[in-house]
Amino acid sequence: MTTVRALHEGWTLRQVGGEISRVPATVPGCVHTDLLAAGLIEDPYLDDNENRLTWIGRSDWDYETVFTWHADSHERADLVCEGLDTVATVELNGVRVATTANQHRSYRFAVRELLCEGENTLRVRFASPVAYAEARRAELGERPGAYAAPYQFIRKMACNFGWDWGPAVVTSGIWRPIGLHSWSGARLASVRPLVSGDGRVEVHVTVERATDAPLTLTAEVAGVRRRVELAAGECEAVLKLRVDDPRLWWPRGYGAQDRYELVVRLGEETWRGRIGFRDVRLDRTGEGFTVVVNDVPVFVRGVNWIPDDCFPARVTRERLAERLGQAVGANVNLLRVWGGGLYESEDFYDLADELGLLVWQDFPFACAAYPEEEPFASEVEAEARQNVTRLSWRPCLVLWCGNNENLEGHADWGWREKLGEKSWGAGFYHGLLPSVLAELDPTRPYWPGSPYSGHPDLAPNDPARGTIHIWDVWNREDYTRYGDYRPRFVAEFGFQGPPTHATLRDAISGELAADAPLVLHHQKAHEGNAKLLRGLGEHLPRPETFDDWHYLTQLNQARAMAFGIERFRSLAPHCAGTIVWQLNDCWPVTSWSAVDGAGRRKPLWYALRRLYADRLLTVCDGAVAVINDGPEPWTGELELLRLGLGGEPLAKERIAVEVAPRSVARVGLPDSVAVPGDPSAELLSVRLGEHRALRFFAEDPQVAFPAAVYDTEVVPAGDGLDVTVTARTLLRELALFPDRLDPASSVDDMLLTLLPGESVTLHVTGSPDPAALVTRPVLRCVNE
Repeated sequence: MTTVRALHEGWTLRQVGGEISRVPATVPGCVHTDLLAAGLIEDPYLDDNENRLTWIGRSDWDYETVFTWHADSHERADLVCEGLDTVATVELNGVRVATTANQHRSYRFAVRELLCEGENTLRVRFASPVAYAEARRAELGERPGAYAAPYQFIRKMACNFGWDWGPAVVTSGIWRPIGLHSWSGARLASVRPLVSGDGRVEVHVTVERATDAPLTLTAEVAGVRRRVELAAGECEAVLKLRVDDPRLWWPRGYGAQDRYELVVRLGEETWRGRIGFRDVRLDRTGEGFTVVVNDVPVFVRGVNWIPDDCFPARVTRERLAERLGQAVGANVNLLRVWGGGLYESEDFYDLADELGLLVWQDFPFACAAYPEEEPFASEVEAEARQNVTRLSWRPCLVLWCGNNENLEGHADWGWREKLGEKSWGAGFYHGLLPSVLAELDPTRPYWPGSPYSGHPDLAPNDPARGTIHIWDVWNREDYTRYGDYRPRFVAEFGFQGPPTHATLRDAISGELAADAPLVLHHQKAHEGNAKLLRGLGEHLPRPETFDDWHYLTQLNQARAMAFGIERFRSLAPHCAGTIVWQLNDCWPVTSWSAVDGAGRRKPLWYALRRLYADRLLTVCDGAVAVINDGPEPWTGELELLRLGLGGEPLAKERIAVEVAPRSVARVGLPDSVAVPGDPSAELLSVRLGEHRALRFFAEDPQVAFPAAVYDTEVVPAGDGLDVTVTARTLLRELALFPDRLDPASSVDDMLLTLLPGESVTLHVTGSPDPAALVTRPVLRCVNE
């Protein structure tokens, strides 16, 4: 028998030794959101309020609630804490139950003997996470990292201490559910199914006993049932099932996401999970890095995922569904859960399973040398065991990765000299974590870190081997530098752009100007805005106004990533994937994201949708790369046109092509279309069926564009308006920004180049003013 009771009501919060006493608290939640709800602080996401709230992370906090309890027939009662952030002391009726110091773990404490008939008082005191981390640093010795904050000295979401895209809002709180679990006889302590593509399921079960009596375990899936008897005192069992000819789970774009319900029972207690039959491995042929699912190589079209809010308890299933839906809408097939964040929620992985989104899961270590001394070693092992067990059966999860950039930091960032003989995490990445996985989850590959070249003695960020991160482009080089790379797999690369206008306007109460202090506060990268302007290079004109800056830097972000993705996809199968930094933001900020902190799509998102489509045409290295990552052959006549800016044909070639599924064909450009008579007045058009790519022979400031002339028509349509733009002259990078008029508005496409006589109809949701919708700065193009 078992009873679960949530303890989420009646909580209050007070600052220990401070001025704030007994305000209502929401559980799950955190101190920041409780203080915000009580009107005691300003929103940390607005203006520079963040700077005035650092005291929160340096304070101790008490959460307290009173609940009633009456004696029942259960032999045991456990307090189950699914997430405590982070340095907590748990007391029940004035008796200390436990102390904890790991946000990445859940906890269970036996409390039956502490419960009283009637009212019971539960208190969770959170010590300052900043003070705790600083004390551990003083005790163990400084370790180098990308930032000065001591985030590597506490098992907590690292980016909570601030990152180059996130604020420093160091939280405390009961961030995941808490409750009482009362039970008798025995309970399911853990269920760890290991699933194979051939229909085999091994269900590893551990039970906790309050009795030595014999027990019966059953497991059932797809009509196949197994039963195991546990003799008196036995606590572990493996139930082996075999489903004949199962329907396989596939990544999106490769097949259906078939799942089967697996049910495990111990008496009245039931565990349920929707498993997917599939196999995954890494193909390292030729020092490469290719994800293979069900014996089919997958070209990864990925995005990096960061926590979607600095206060994770606010991230609902509905919000995750919207965000993962945006990934699917951009033709993404893999999410990399980055190591400076969290092991994500059940909702996250369930939605990924449902949508066919592969998940690369970093263990939570990022951009720092981590101590391996106690208590960290035991905490890391405990959190790894818990989360590997929790996620072992998820079909979406295809890779465990030891860390983000720590191997590169040790090899290339001068850490060795600073560390001397001190530990830095190598024992975790090359020892502890792979041993835990070998024991608990041998069904999927492990990669010690990213970037990584496949062996500890090799340079970690070698493009010829394994995975690389490319950051010289954003930090120092023009984005055409991507063309010098011939990588095997790019796990991080990105280029910044500001958030949408509505998001920026909502976050900043003062002047909107590129160099305005509040705008700069929402730019966390070192010299970020200077790099934005430098990044325009010779590609785009210099902005004269804030509206110009906003449009041109967003456009340049999309162009930079287009250059890189097209280059790397054209190298398939030598290059087996790209993971763009990054899909999402955790607050309103200028960053590398495709979706901003308010969930609005930036121009980069629209570019990604085209760049990550199954079929893509691109011109690079004097050839047309015809990229076919779909399941059917791509055949037809490739039309090559050299055109004047007025659309008049100057030269024309036709070449028959046939591109096999999941492959790339390269077609050399004949001189007649490749060599312009006047680079400033001509362009190249490449078309195959409905797909077209345009390439100009000069950068935009050197092109003799005619002044943009066009006609517009706006008509009501469904949930918004249809805007038709007809080009009378060439229109370069046409974009529509309806959120400037109505923050709830969005558009279905943008960054379109139209030749004279062509037209496009864009659908706008919401209720923006029709006349303003077709005027600057809402409607923009480069040659306006």
